[in-house]
Amino acid sequence: MKLRTMTFIFAAAALLGAGCGKKETASASAPAAAPAPAGPRVIQVTGNDTMKFNLNTIELKVGEEVKITLTNVGTMPKQAMGHNLVVLKAGSDATAFSLAAAQAGPEHIPDALKDEVVAHTKMLGPKESDSITVKFDTAGEYPFLCSFPAHFQIGMKGKIIVK
Repeated sequence: MKLRTMTFIFAAAALLGAGCGKKETASASAPAAAPAPAGPRVIQVTGNDTMKFNLNTIELKVGEEVKITLTNVGTMPKQAMGHNLVVLKAGSDATAFSLAAAQAGPEHIPDALKDEVVAHTKMLGPKESDSITVKFDTAGEYPFLCSFPAHFQIGMKGKIIVK
């Protein structure tokens, strides 16, 4: 019994003494340091030889910056099955853009409609990647598509929904 009492007294004394002489370096009400910015959220998009993107909807918040990386995961040569990702302004006619793009040369971005483009990747061959960074300050639906001839019509399209 004496051993238990003495052990208890030593343990209590050690706990009480542990706080003595310590100095607090920050008060509980001091603001926490802001975390370092992590950079834009990265969204991975792939395009394949069946003329499909792996996703057709991207949801964002107004003012959110995102980096969209497109990778051509196909194996067919760029001249036959190149892919890009073109983001158009909200309200743009994606069908008209894709038809004009078919006649627009190697990158398939029509000069007459460049003012409708928010951003676009370069035209990619197999196993190539390219990225664009975008930020939308206005809510809406922004169409995106591959402008290689006929890819939009087959279904290589989607929308970015900004809320």
